[in-house]
Amino acid sequence: MLNPIVVGFILIVTIAAFTFVGTLPFRRHRPSLDDHLVYRNRMGTASGVATITASAIGAWVLFSPPETATWAGVTGLAGYAIGQAAPLFLLAWLGPRLRAVWPEGCSIAEYAHRRYGPTIGRLTLAIVVFYLFTYLTAEITAISQAVRILSGVPLYWTALLVTAGTVAYTTYAGLRASILTDAIQFALILPLTIAVFVGAEQRLGGIGQLLHQVRSTAPQLLSWRHTPGISFALTLIIAISAANLFHQGFWQRVFASQDERTARRAYLLSGALAMPLVAIPGLLGLLAVAQGLDRRDASMALFAVAVRSFPPLLSIAVLVLALALVMSSVDTLLNGMVSALVRAHTMGRPNEDPQRSLRRARLLTVVLALPAAIAARGDSVLYLFLMADLVCSGAAVPVFYGLASNTHSARTALRATLAGIAIGALYFPKPDFSPWTPLPGAGNFLLSFGLAVLASSLVIALGAVRWRPRTTDHGRPERTPRPVSDGVTA
Repeated sequence: MLNPIVVGFILIVTIAAFTFVGTLPFRRHRPSLDDHLVYRNRMGTASGVATITASAIGAWVLFSPPETATWAGVTGLAGYAIGQAAPLFLLAWLGPRLRAVWPEGCSIAEYAHRRYGPTIGRLTLAIVVFYLFTYLTAEITAISQAVRILSGVPLYWTALLVTAGTVAYTTYAGLRASILTDAIQFALILPLTIAVFVGAEQRLGGIGQLLHQVRSTAPQLLSWRHTPGISFALTLIIAISAANLFHQGFWQRVFASQDERTARRAYLLSGALAMPLVAIPGLLGLLAVAQGLDRRDASMALFAVAVRSFPPLLSIAVLVLALALVMSSVDTLLNGMVSALVRAHTMGRPNEDPQRSLRRARLLTVVLALPAAIAARGDSVLYLFLMADLVCSGAAVPVFYGLASNTHSARTALRATLAGIAIGALYFPKPDFSPWTPLPGAGNFLLSFGLAVLASSLVIALGAVRWRPRTTDHGRPERTPRPVSDGVTA
């Protein structure tokens, strides 16, 4: 275990460095509200890849994939990697489409309001904020747990330091600071991830010996036919793909890109990078199994091995990696929630003072960060994500189907969303993975997420036949919708 004083020093220095980088370049610039929330048409491909990848790969990657590998094996881990990349590939397609028909946009909740009307707009906003806040809480929980395991520092001290540092530069410079610090953090994440894996593998006796130990104790984890792994892989692909479509930080970066082509390239490249960045830390879960990890500590697999077997320098590398990961995602989550809420507030208020809205955005950043820091505690990071993912899975098809159909109505979208979430919830398991309803198959993640998507899709299909809208203009943008090459309208 690392000395708490040394760890405290590393925490303060690392957080202060990122805060300095995120504030210094903008100290003489008076930002506009649009710069703070959108940074429209400023981001090139390279900075886009860096910020999208760093935002997508948070501190959770040191917890959830290793936890998955300890019981779902290589199949579940592959599903996690594909699942994390899939929404980025989807956004490479959906993002430019939405941007082409609505170039002045920013928020997916704002799009839903314009497309379907205020009811679906508010529901989408609630889903966005709920998902991002859960994500934020999970990130702060993850880094707090990591530091406690490595050094014994209490959860609340780490939560307070990380939150304060990230809030400082996010409040000051908004999305501009997030994109800039993400580039620095991305430059650290890739080499540190590789260094930690290589160092751990060598320290523990080599990959061959470790795989032999896994085959001796849990051979099913190395089998591509491992049924729980296959089931969970499919679950993760559905859940993560649906949830990240409501990640406001990703939509901000669609509109921050210089043009549609830049956005498409950045998301495709980020999706390709996301797979190894999820898989490599996940393999450390298998190393933990080889070391005889107690399954009750599954979400702490990497850090349990670090405390037991890593030399101090390698443990410090793990700590710095975790800090870079958490700050790269926390600033994105905070600014994403703020942008969605402020854009929703200013919609329909053309005379709203932009500087007043900017002050509101900065205050909201602090207000949203405080409860997330307080909520950080010892919950399973993976379960927190899955709970938010279920809500997004029920809403994904109803909200985004409107990009492809002119006749998809607000009433059908609302019914489909509520049906998807409700039916999926009936089959969603408790934190101990036991069912909470007596329904056959209850407590199964794949059934829960699959039924959420299926139920919402069936309601849409039924609505296309039985609930045809009286007009296709309800909830449309204020300007006349203009078609694009494939017939999509805003």
